[in-house]
Amino acid sequence: MSIITLTTDMGLKDHYVAVVKGAIYSQVPDARIVDISHSITPFDNSQTAFVLRHAYPEFPRGTVHLIGVNPEATGTSPHLVVRHDGQFFIGADNGIFPLIFDGMPQEAFELTMKLEDDHAIFPLKNVFVKAAAHLLKGGTAEVIGRKTVHIKEMMSFRPATDNLSIRGAVIYIDSYGNVVTNIARLQFQDLVKGQPFRITFGRHSYDITTLSKSYGDVPQGERLAFFGSSGHLEIALNKGVDGMGGGAAGLLGLHVNDPVRVELVLTPRATPAPVPVG
Repeated sequence: MSIITLTTDMGLKDHYVAVVKGAIYSQVPDARIVDISHSITPFDNSQTAFVLRHAYPEFPRGTVHLIGVNPEATGTSPHLVVRHDGQFFIGADNGIFPLIFDGMPQEAFELTMKLEDDHAIFPLKNVFVKAAAHLLKGGTAEVIGRKTVHIKEMMSFRPATDNLSIRGAVIYIDSYGNVVTNIARLQFQDLVKGQPFRITFGRHSYDITTLSKSYGDVPQGERLAFFGSSGHLEIALNKGVDGMGGGAAGLLGLHVNDPVRVELVLTPRATPAPVPVG
């Protein structure tokens, strides 16, 4: 089974996605193409990595993922084929790979295969598809690339913690306006340990003091916080979207990189001085 996925910022208004799919079918007629997303914010590596990080584990071994966001190669950012968890990822070495895997990939190969003169014009079609076709036909990464351990890293923002709080940020907003933070479930549990807490963002009147298990835990239109399938703290509204507008992001005024805090609620007498962690 020849599965190839596409993650791009090209949208669906223009012909670009169809051109890429046509090139795939021309070289691998039995390919099964899966569109992970074509609605990534243009040139946003962090958003691309978030989407891919939570999609690729559901795919079988041998799947080839094409990363069409910032696909251009430069002298310091060559094209790579990455092999990780039995799957392949093809993209430019611009810092995105460590973001996808939350660390270095298991193997990486700098592409060295012979290309047409116009390959730089549309690398997703003219470079990545050709490399993917080679892999899907049973070829190895070693034949089209040379192994490398020099992979560019892009710093991701990690929450700051002490014994009283976690200071995180919004890292993703989905199509429903649900807000995903970089605060992980284990971090939250290590801090709270059954104690009263509040989640703060924007105005204090928006503070949330309980965790929900589902949207139905609160009345329609009410805000809630829960841990989603990504394992990160999310802020949402129960059915707060009217058509394609609204949602927690729009109605609560939240944007990517906005701060989100989890704070313990203690009486003044019991409040210890903050102790930095790490």
